[in-house]
This record gives sequence, C-alpha cells and structure tokens, in this order.
Amino acid sequence: MGGLRAAHFFWRVRKQCRSAGTSADHDDGVNDLPDNGNLSQEKNVSGNSGAQRMTPSEALVETLAANGVTDVFGIVGSAYMDALDIFPAAGIRFIPVAHEQGAAHMADGYARASGRHGVCIAQNGPGITNFVTAIAAAYWAHSPVVFITPETGSMTMGLGGFQETEQLPIFSKITRFQGHVNNPKRMAEIAARCFDRAMLEMGPAQLNIPRDYFYGECNAVIAPPMRIGRGPGDARALDEAAALLASAKFPVILAGGGVILAEGAREAVQLAELLHAPVCNSYLHNDSFPASHPLWCGPLGYQGSKAAMKLIAQADVVLALGTRLGPFGTLPQHGLDYWPASARIIQVDADAKMLGLVKPISVGINGDAKAAAAALLERLAGRTLACSANKAERSQRIAAEKSAWEQELGAWTHERDPFSIEVAKSSKYMHPRQMLRELEQAMPKNAMVATDIGNVCSVANSYLRFEQPRSMFAAMSFGNCGYAFPVACGAKIAAPDRPAIAYVGDGAWGISLNELLTCAREQIGVTVIVFNNGQWGAEKKNHVDFYSRRFNAVNLDSPSWAAVAKAFGCAGVTVDRLADVGPALLAAVNAQSEGKCTVIEMMLTQELGDPFRRDALSKPVRHLEKYQAYT
Repeated sequence: MGGLRAAHFFWRVRKQCRSAGTSADHDDGVNDLPDNGNLSQEKNVSGNSGAQRMTPSEALVETLAANGVTDVFGIVGSAYMDALDIFPAAGIRFIPVAHEQGAAHMADGYARASGRHGVCIAQNGPGITNFVTAIAAAYWAHSPVVFITPETGSMTMGLGGFQETEQLPIFSKITRFQGHVNNPKRMAEIAARCFDRAMLEMGPAQLNIPRDYFYGECNAVIAPPMRIGRGPGDARALDEAAALLASAKFPVILAGGGVILAEGAREAVQLAELLHAPVCNSYLHNDSFPASHPLWCGPLGYQGSKAAMKLIAQADVVLALGTRLGPFGTLPQHGLDYWPASARIIQVDADAKMLGLVKPISVGINGDAKAAAAALLERLAGRTLACSANKAERSQRIAAEKSAWEQELGAWTHERDPFSIEVAKSSKYMHPRQMLRELEQAMPKNAMVATDIGNVCSVANSYLRFEQPRSMFAAMSFGNCGYAFPVACGAKIAAPDRPAIAYVGDGAWGISLNELLTCAREQIGVTVIVFNNGQWGAEKKNHVDFYSRRFNAVNLDSPSWAAVAKAFGCAGVTVDRLADVGPALLAAVNAQSEGKCTVIEMMLTQELGDPFRRDALSKPVRHLEKYQAYT
C-alpha cells in the first residue's frame, strides 16, 4: 500500500437510534437493523464495550472529546444549543467571538499552531455563510479545521423558512471532505469521519447537521480516531532522487509547508547538512527551516531573500521538499528571474496531483516530507557525493550571498522609487523598513507571527525569521484581508505559552478589529501591530504605477487605533519613533501572560514597496473621447 501504515484502524459501528419526533420517511436504510444492534463489542473511547444509549447531541460531543477537542469557536445559536449545553461537562471550552469569520480563522490558527483539529460552529444560514472566506483560507493553508454547520430542520428544508440556505454546495470547492448527517442514527459515525478526513486530507471538513437531528436517543459506539501514515513514497522514485542528489554539484533544498505539517524539520536539517546544501524557505513558510542555521538562506517569492534567489539560480538539482511549487512563490522578484530552468527538479508532495503541476520536474515523489527525507538520508548514507568535492567553495558562496543580502537589507532603510521618496520627504513618521527591522530584532525567539495582506505586511517577509516550525501563519494563496488577527488569537489559545503577534495594515484592520471584543471578554493575550500609513497600500501602488496617481478609494482617514483598542477594553499604544518600537513590542508580549491584548499603532510614512506582480495589470487604454484623460 505504498508505505501506508495505520496507527489506529477500526471498524466503525452503525448506530441504532430512536429519534424523538422523527418520521419514518427519514429512514436511510439502517432502520431494519435489530434494536439490540448486533453491535461490535469493541470498546469505545469511554472504555465501555459496545454501544451506549445517548442522544445525538451526546454522540457529537463525545466524538469531539474522543478527538481531543478542548476548544470550539463560534457564536451561540439555537440550532445547536442542545449540544452546546453539555460542552462544559465534556471539558470543552466554547469561545464566543464577534463574527463567525473570526471563529473560523481562529480555528485555522489553532490548527496551524498545534497540529490538532481546529473546530468552529455557528447558527444555520447567515451564521454559516459567514464562515466562507475563512474556510477558503484554511483550505489553502492545509489546516485540519472541522466546521460544524447546523442547517434548517429536515422537515422544513426546501420551504424557504427562516435562516435557510443549501449549505453543502457553498463549501463544496473549499473543503477536503463534506459529511452530511442524513439520519440522527449516524451522528457519531459521520462526525468521526469528518475528523478523520480533516487529518487524512490535511484540510477543512464540513459536518452538516439538520437542526432537528440533535435530539432523540441513540445506541452509539464512539470510535477512536483513525490516523493513516503516508509513508515516504515510491521506492523507485526515491532511488532516482537519491541518484540525482548524489551526482549533484550544487544541490539546493526548497523547504515547504509539507515539512512543517509532517514535523520533518529535523530530517530536513540532517539532509541539508549531509549535502551541505543551501536551504530556501518556500513562499510564506519562513518557519520551515531554522533561520540560525548556516545553510538557511531565507524565503523565495514576493519580498523574499535575494540570497535565496541567487543561490537557487545556481542549482543543478533542486529538492522541493513538501511544496507544491505554487506560482506566486516562484515569480521573479527584485529584478531576478531566479528559477533554475536547466536544473533537475525533485518534488516531494503528499498530494500526488501537485507533482509537476506548476513546474516541470525530473522526479516526483508522492509521500510525506519527513518520511521521504528520512528515506533519502538512508539511501545517501555512505555514498560518494559529487558535491563533497566543492564543499568549501560552496560554503564560501553561501556565506557571501547571505552576507551581501544582510548588508543590503540593513542599508535599505527606505523605498527608493520617486513616489516613495516624495511622500516620505516631509513626513515625521517612521520608514516601514526601519520599523520592520526593529521588530525583527526585538521579536522573541519562540514567537508566533500571523501576517495579513498588504504592502507593509508583504515587505515584512524579508524580516521574519524563525527557529521552530508552526511559527508563521500567512493567508497563503487565498490572500484575504482580515486574516492575521483572529488567526493569532486561535494560535494563542492553542499555544498559550508562546507569544502571539499579528501584523495588520490599517486598511485590513477594519475587517477584523471587532475581535478585540473577543480578546477583552475571553482574556486572550495577543499583540496586534497595526501599520498605520493612511492607505490601502497594495492597491495604491497600482495607482502609482499604472494610473498616473489618480487615487481612488485608497486613502484612509482613520481614528486613533490605539484609542479604539482602549475603548474595546484592550491596551493601545501609539509609536512614532524607532527607539520605541522594540520596547513597545516587549511590553505588549509581557502583558500577554496576564491575558491582555495590546494594539501597537505604528505610525508610518506612505512610501510603498514593490507591487505583488507587475504583470497583473496593463497600462490603461481608452477609446471613448470622454475618457481620454484617463490614460
């Protein structure tokens, strides 16, 4: 079975249920089982043999407990109140949020920080549709989020009743699995399958439950979690990859999110050290390899490391370990078209559909990044490596490129394009790059940082360095504003002993600031860095480059965000001097231990970094006479 192994494998037992008030019309073919069930005598998670009498609500909550769920995010609603009522008895904390999008983002952050399931729930209809954006973000982040979606009662579905909509089609393209409880008899079975599939597929799973199916009585077995190991991949492909690496004179490793998800950082380091290969982080996965390691070179992609780009450009063999080689993460940057067109590419990914999808590859390995790295280490051990002959020369080259980039980054105190020079000249506020450098130098080594979408947040990619996995949480390919703050909240709840910090622009801040209420009410200690430059920076850059500075809807006139934070019951600090950046961050991080959320409002010039991509727009062309001035 291609190296698959079962840590826990079991037969799930169908349930017998007598649902109060449920018509026989809802029989799904299991009512013909005898009432004693002929149920397996396998012990359930409570230690009891066979089935136990319980309600569907109890079956759901017991399944949550069986999967180690201790925290659920959402807004209280009548649709699932019967299950919510018994959360405390199961040791489950319900965290009420200000908006359901925030709940799903928090579940995402919780999952990304912990490696466990993140769980959220909401009221049917409008509460559930508010999940959509956050679930799409979790989908692209490969987060095992289980989102529970109570829906209109089974007897009124299709009649256009209160808070009714078809909830399964809405999420069909942004989930890895959808489970629909089509009979209350199957509550425990289908709920458990959603939890299993979220881990197996590494992505969101939807558990859709008609609201009347929480009630009744069941004979249910609560099955233990099923976890399937992926294994290293096909032996022949691993042999081919090992042969390529052994013959490589300048191998480079690109460490992706799969290294983090597989907990394979140690194996990645060992493989890099064996080959003495420079290691690049894939885009927005700056935590996939320790930044203090001599072979670390920094991230590729937008606002990434020139050292990483210049080194991978020299590669004759690239090991893309746990990365889909997404298009946005391999685009030219800093004027460098760095992807090595003539190099042999070995791609390792747990999803076979990603192999060779974006970039041509020489060897594709459908396997777990950790297991594949270990298998390659085993194959390369004791083997003659061509790269050993030039190890000293490559070591000097790696060190030189890293040193040159650090010197350039240190001297890059402000943006140098004409617009940025003009707007910064008369400003009394801080240059964004200098401020980001101060944050980098003051950042606690075990910090978790969530980044939003925007110009300054993107420039921060050059300054975010981490020593351990599960430390950087970005909105990934979906790129939605309003992501960072609630994700940081979820991460903090999952890892309360680690500092949690969110980077947010002042435009995107308006989307998620309502969760300050959640932090104040629930005493969630998070630090929010709001980059206040009075603009939607990423879009304003397009106006500068393509639309002759005809600014439309990009300039922002906002209140004091520090004062707003205080009004919500949190702490607020305004910083406009570089000397105060580090102390403000450290003070806010210290306050996290007291459950205090702090907003640090960084006052910045309006200078702008390079755009996301210059090929996304074209110079405007106008044919009608009244629009001729708009070119």
